[in-house]
Amino acid sequence: MSETPHALILDLLEWLAKGPKPYAEVMDAWRTSCPRLSWEDATEQGLIRRRRGEGEGPLIELTEAGWAALRRNRPVAPSDTGIVAQQGRARG
Repeated sequence: MSETPHALILDLLEWLAKGPKPYAEVMDAWRTSCPRLSWEDATEQGLIRRRRGEGEGPLIELTEAGWAALRRNRPVAPSDTGIVAQQGRARG
C-alpha cells in the first residue's frame, strides 16, 4: 500500500490491534462513532479481514498489511508496545 491510510482507518486498526473483535461489535462501534465507510475502505485495502470465529460468529482482525500500516503510521504508546510487538511478530 503506497499511500497513508485515512486517520479513521488508522483509528480502526489501532482498536483492532488489541485483538480480534466480533463482527457485530465492529459494526455497532463503527456505525455509531465513525462513518462505516472507513471499515469498508480498510477491508478493500486489505488492512482487515473477517474470519470465522469459534461459536460467536465472524471475527474482524488485522491483516499483515494492516499491521504494517499501523507500525508505519502510528507510533506505539509504551503501554501498548507489548501488544503490537507480540501481534506483529506472531503475524509476520
